[in-house]
Amino acid sequence: MTGNIAYAVNSFSRLGQKEFKGIVNYRANHFGMQQFDMNISGGIGDKWLYTASVYQNFDPGSFDIVIDEFSDRTQIYHAGITRLIGRRNQGKISLLYKYAASRNPGNYVNQAPFFYVGDGSVKELPGFHLGTSSYAPRYGDIEYMDIMTGDMVKANLRDLTHNRSHEVTLLSDYTFNNGMKFTLNMKYMNAPEANYVDFGGSTISHVSAEDGYLDYDGNPYEGLVEGRRTWLHFGKVQDFLVTSELHHQLGNHGLRLGLNEWFYHLDYHSSSFQWTGSVHEYPEILTAPDGTRFRGFNELSPEYTVGYENKLALYLTDNWQITPKINLYYGGRIEYYRMAADQIPYARYSGFHIGDTHDYNGTVTTIEPRYIVKDKLNYAATARFTYNIVKGFGVTADGTVATRFPRINEYAGTGPTEEQYNRVVIPLIRGGIFYKNDWIDLTSMVTYIAKTNNIDQQNITKPGTTESKTTLLIYDIQTLGWTTSAEIDPFKGFHLHALFTYQKPMYNNYQTTVTFSDGTTSTLNANGNIVKEIPQILIELDPSYNITDDLRVWLSFRYFGKTYANLTDALFFKGRWETFGGINWTVNEHLALGVSVINFLNQKGASGTINGSELIEPDEVAAFIGDGIYMSGTYLRPFTVEFSASIKF
Repeated sequence: MTGNIAYAVNSFSRLGQKEFKGIVNYRANHFGMQQFDMNISGGIGDKWLYTASVYQNFDPGSFDIVIDEFSDRTQIYHAGITRLIGRRNQGKISLLYKYAASRNPGNYVNQAPFFYVGDGSVKELPGFHLGTSSYAPRYGDIEYMDIMTGDMVKANLRDLTHNRSHEVTLLSDYTFNNGMKFTLNMKYMNAPEANYVDFGGSTISHVSAEDGYLDYDGNPYEGLVEGRRTWLHFGKVQDFLVTSELHHQLGNHGLRLGLNEWFYHLDYHSSSFQWTGSVHEYPEILTAPDGTRFRGFNELSPEYTVGYENKLALYLTDNWQITPKINLYYGGRIEYYRMAADQIPYARYSGFHIGDTHDYNGTVTTIEPRYIVKDKLNYAATARFTYNIVKGFGVTADGTVATRFPRINEYAGTGPTEEQYNRVVIPLIRGGIFYKNDWIDLTSMVTYIAKTNNIDQQNITKPGTTESKTTLLIYDIQTLGWTTSAEIDPFKGFHLHALFTYQKPMYNNYQTTVTFSDGTTSTLNANGNIVKEIPQILIELDPSYNITDDLRVWLSFRYFGKTYANLTDALFFKGRWETFGGINWTVNEHLALGVSVINFLNQKGASGTINGSELIEPDEVAAFIGDGIYMSGTYLRPFTVEFSASIKF
């Protein structure tokens, strides 16, 4: 609540210490991933500290992408220097610099085709293995229409996922003789490249040689095909953050008074296109019967926004220990929010770009950005009450309400109209009990949380076809949940973390009607439906045992209950367990080794959303059972063995 409204961020850096220390961490897996992380830190004289680190990730993923060497290639360099202040070193000032660069095609290669049986389970297609076969095209050459100019551009997917950023941070704090602590932290970040690629899918169907599709070599193609979608995102981001805070203990009151300033500048646009792909490992981009390989340029939710947000906020909190058994924490935050940006509020169509003209129901309109300015006040308030009834047992309750208005990124599409521009309200109410003794730490809570006026662009596919339309949706979400967690130490060396959650997240006011190119209309109504991709039951079981003080074995089990895979709650995935395990050995004070296994039961399956299924209704699913249907989506992480080593010096 004391930071940016609706954000929660934890960030820690090694600032150094007077004695020299170094650490090298190394990770690898049997697919060929190599990851290195090294930090050195120490002191210069009595008043100066230094730190420097480097991170390198060479991750090819769980299959050969072909169009790129790595699924994730990231490098980060970090350096900092700290000056201690005061005769007793009661303050410090740190200056840190970080450079990061990455190329991450893993964003768009994590989908796969499968056979949806109809009862919540899936089967692999012959010759295609979920998690270890690639559904990205073998050749990354593409052609798209630049939304900024309308020019046709030839490119390769490998070159469209680059990210670079520079970050400078100033951290300072000082504790006065009366115990009051003052902090002043500032950060400037400049990302001249913030690019990524998204893939989507639609209906999978069978075509014959007579249908006129040609493969890469120009031969008639016969087999399964899927309408594929691609979005190319290009961004430049700058932000500047300042937080100044006073903290002081006055009797039973722990007071904090703070000021936030955040300036965020965004220069962003995206282009989209569609293509037809064969359905097998390393699919081909087929030539359609009309002789084209790419089509539907900028028809599906291309985006554009250039502008800034500025947030200036004041907050005050009090941690009041009323009695040794009763604690009350409360506070509030008020934020002045200003947004000024260019956006394109027009419905998209094939060939959409800035400078084009289009006939909207008899009105010829030139596609050009419109400038919008918003000045608003956001607020947040919170209170938490804790009562220790007897030693180790008590009750707690808290409530928070946070508000905000639509952000700049929510104007990247058509954006909300003036009538749709409403305050987003996020209330949270929670209460429960806690109990702690020598062998168990137990908490059980009931939570209600809601969010109004969510803004989303939804691509809706006409069933049985590859045609899709983009529509703006503004809707609400709410959920009531019960969570119980426990940390259990029944005997020496053994520890168990256990968590159980039951929740029921639901859509409200989620309804829209779309018109397709043949004039037919379809209505999507998700009111009262369970939110897709969110399971109602979650279970975590994490047992570990120290065989010796230096040797620890551990297991981790994650259960995800029945999860809906489309908006109408017609398609779903059965509940599943995800499994992890490993052994950690502290060889000596300088060396630690580890081996872990991901998905050690080697389960195969799908997760997330099923592409192109937005309008499939529950009464249509019966046709899938027995016969099944070809679909595509994301999948479970495959069986993976990882190795780790840590060297301290």
